[in-house]
Amino acid sequence: MSVNQLSDSAQNYLKIIFGLTEWSSDPVTASVIAAKAGMKLSTVSGALSKLRQQGLLNHAPYGAVTLTNLGRGYAMTMVRRHRLVETFLVQMLGYRWDQVHDEAENLEHAVSDFMIERIDDLLDHPTRDPHGDPIPTAEGHINIPEAINLSDAVDGSRVVVERIADDDSQLLQYFSDQDIRVGVQLSVSVAEDFSDTVTVKVAGKKSTAQLGTRASTAVWVSHVA
Repeated sequence: MSVNQLSDSAQNYLKIIFGLTEWSSDPVTASVIAAKAGMKLSTVSGALSKLRQQGLLNHAPYGAVTLTNLGRGYAMTMVRRHRLVETFLVQMLGYRWDQVHDEAENLEHAVSDFMIERIDDLLDHPTRDPHGDPIPTAEGHINIPEAINLSDAVDGSRVVVERIADDDSQLLQYFSDQDIRVGVQLSVSVAEDFSDTVTVKVAGKKSTAQLGTRASTAVWVSHVA
């Protein structure tokens, strides 16, 4: 069965489940999925039951949700579509990085595999999308960079931004205003305990930016050697 034979809803659920495990080791539960999808728990539970019957995921009552090999393969297809479409919109159509997520959410269900491969060829096979998320290969392989959350960075460290979560357009606009983008180097100053702020300075800039929990937990970084 092709991923195109799945409903848009099923495609979304598989992509969400994978996304919840990509940068976190926390168990994925029905309630977590419901919060991410912005849907009622009863609705999500019913959908998960149908996906389990189709052999796309495993879900014991009140237990964690995991993708089967088949489900993960379909999830990779949808993730690849989404991230290549985002990259295309930014590189070829001049979209800002805070404008592409919702657009890609719609287009990923409509594009054909042929179009996706043409986009991939046109862009010379990018490995990361505009937010730093890795783009799976056509075979479903994905290379997730080693990174930690900025909120876990050590005081006084120098880091490189590897990924910024793309589900909050206002936050992306704020990062743009601060010149905080994928690939830039930051100097990190961690405030006193319980203040929940991280101060960063972009390499080459004199000014600093204070990031609260909402901002710092949206950024993943790697340490500069």
